[in-house]
Amino acid sequence: MSNPIRQLPTVLVNRIAAGEVVERPASAVKELVENAIDAGAGHIEVNLREGGQSLIVVSDDGIGMDPDGLVLAVDRHCTSKLPDDDLMAIQTLGFRGEALPSIGAVARLTLTSRVRGAAEAWSLTVDGGLKGRPVPAAFGQGTRVEVRDLFYATPARLKFMKTARTERDQAVDTVKRLAMAHPEIAFTVTADDDRAMLRLSAAPLADPVEERLARLSAVLGRDFADNALPIESLREGVRLTGFAGLPTLNRATAREQYLFVNGRPVRDKLLTGAVRGAYQDFLAGDRHPMVALFVDLASSEVDVNVHPAKAEVRFRDPALVRGLIVGALKHALNAAGHRASTTVAAATLDALRPAFAPAMPAPAWNGAYGTYRAPSYPSGLAEAVAAAYAPAPSLFDGGALPREAAPGALPQAPVGAEPAPGLEQFPLGAARAQLHDTYIVAQTAEGIVIVDQHAAHERLVYERMKAALAESGVKRQALLLPEVVELDEASADRLGARAEELAELGLMLEPFGTGAVVVREVPALLGDCDVKGLVRDLAEELAEFGAALSLKERLEAVCGTLACHGSVRAGRRLNPAEMNALLRQMEATPHSGQCNHGRPTYVELKLGDIERLFGRR
Repeated sequence: MSNPIRQLPTVLVNRIAAGEVVERPASAVKELVENAIDAGAGHIEVNLREGGQSLIVVSDDGIGMDPDGLVLAVDRHCTSKLPDDDLMAIQTLGFRGEALPSIGAVARLTLTSRVRGAAEAWSLTVDGGLKGRPVPAAFGQGTRVEVRDLFYATPARLKFMKTARTERDQAVDTVKRLAMAHPEIAFTVTADDDRAMLRLSAAPLADPVEERLARLSAVLGRDFADNALPIESLREGVRLTGFAGLPTLNRATAREQYLFVNGRPVRDKLLTGAVRGAYQDFLAGDRHPMVALFVDLASSEVDVNVHPAKAEVRFRDPALVRGLIVGALKHALNAAGHRASTTVAAATLDALRPAFAPAMPAPAWNGAYGTYRAPSYPSGLAEAVAAAYAPAPSLFDGGALPREAAPGALPQAPVGAEPAPGLEQFPLGAARAQLHDTYIVAQTAEGIVIVDQHAAHERLVYERMKAALAESGVKRQALLLPEVVELDEASADRLGARAEELAELGLMLEPFGTGAVVVREVPALLGDCDVKGLVRDLAEELAEFGAALSLKERLEAVCGTLACHGSVRAGRRLNPAEMNALLRQMEATPHSGQCNHGRPTYVELKLGDIERLFGRR
């Protein structure tokens, strides 16, 4: 016989619901800190033991709760945050009244609170869903929530917990995200040995933009603040603010993309896709930018009740929000000009510094008055020093220079290498030399610049192609002899299906039997290029395009591959005039600080950094 239908016990219902709201210690921390923010706290303290599994303590100096409020707070669906029962007018982070009951159903929960101006505090305990009575307690202003033995009432969940360190890091990351959206609140997070994992002071809101940047700098590091572009845009009642990192400040994962909607940290696919689309021209597919973006709009235009943990949202007009993010980010990146992140120079200096400096052996002394014993130096050191200080061949001694200078002799500058005067005052300076037929070395007023000529020219060609595409389409050049390119059948079909899109970029091709295409015209911007290699690369890249990308984004991605094949290759020798022309074009071209794959096109080293590198400072 089948079992009869029955109603589950309340305690079991609460534990099932808790599995949706409280997934791990970080989930409990998130709910408790959000309650403290909603309570108007100015300082929030979080203490964790064993990653939050044995103890979580969240204390705040908010408005507090009276005894009746404590009793209702641990009952399901009891809240003070929906006074008009209107889910379309949510002004707080919490609103469902599920957090405290869910935590109390799977742990040992103690709430201690004191209302502002009240004579005494009150405390209430919930043990595995069993609620006690309020009792008087000693406590200052605000609320203190203690969660002990999380998931002791649901042992199966404990089997899926990570290590204490991993759970702790997840909880700290949760607090960081909330702290980014609320710079006016001070946050402190301590771990097992009372070691401070996070300590953020409250910032006055005299200048909200600067205070937010200061909070982001404290959380994400100074590198982000130094290389962040301010974002501010408004469209049809939707406001976007925040900061976006330069393309050369990128990461291997999207973990450091922080997105907020009405002050609520979210992980929304629409927002993440918009960021990816905005950086499509600047980063390789496996690199991700650093951003902290804040979307503010009327609560009636967004639904925050579509995910148990409120981590996802739904917009009434998603196209408007996506277009706002893509447009604002691209505008900020355009305004950045040829800037590259300062982390590029820092990484370069770190690479130049020796890993260790060999210590010179100290002389030894023996006897009452001392007997000197000369130190033993490495073999060959004296010869190398003598060669280094040997007189260099003179350009004016009337004799011819030897074919090969002696070992250790200083190289002589070639006659006529001096560039035109005044070029050092330009941002990228005056070209002084070309190394390995690949890297241009330029001198600026404050240091030196090293340019990767292929990466730099790739960006210049790409921007010219985009401009031509926007104005009148890319000009085409007919091939004297059409080029037949053999491919696998799938690649040939893929290119044939995109023939119209490729034609807009100046590449005219058509199917040529099974597994082949014939190319009749190529973009005039590219000049003489490897047609077969170009077509094969395009076929591979078209196979990786996602359906979420718009037509324009796909065209720009193909344009990037065309530019890569048509730019100046590494290994080509340039004369001084060509090198300086390339530098001037970079200064006048947006996004020239990085190639189409997000790699830096140049490295700038300040004179002070170079002097410190050699111990002159």
